[in-house]
Amino acid sequence: MEALISHYNYWLIIILMMLGLYVVVSRGNLVKKIVGLNIFQTSVFLLYISLSKVSGGTAPILTGKPESFSNPLPHVLILTAIVVGISTTALGLALVVRIRESYGTIEEDDILIAERSQDVSERNGGSA
Repeated sequence: MEALISHYNYWLIIILMMLGLYVVVSRGNLVKKIVGLNIFQTSVFLLYISLSKVSGGTAPILTGKPESFSNPLPHVLILTAIVVGISTTALGLALVVRIRESYGTIEEDDILIAERSQDVSERNGGSA
């Protein structure tokens, strides 16, 4: 039981991952799907940072003493991933705005119905 409690950060990360995945799969609203993706993405960032933590590690500044250092590379990679995540979120939201302008809704079911009815009308109009 103590092992489960001592790794509480991993349990929190798993809960965040499942929450983000659930929001993406269960919601039809495109903005909510983007929020779910951001929650999932944040949990991956937290997992990567948690896995890279060295117990008792210090900053990698060479002082001449043999010490255990924390690797700065995972933190730098996560900073880059955060910038990419913000960019993809902005692009996704811009696409949602364009979809809203085209279809008048951001609900996935309504968009699919509109697409199907448009395809049917094109087939009927094209064969005449």
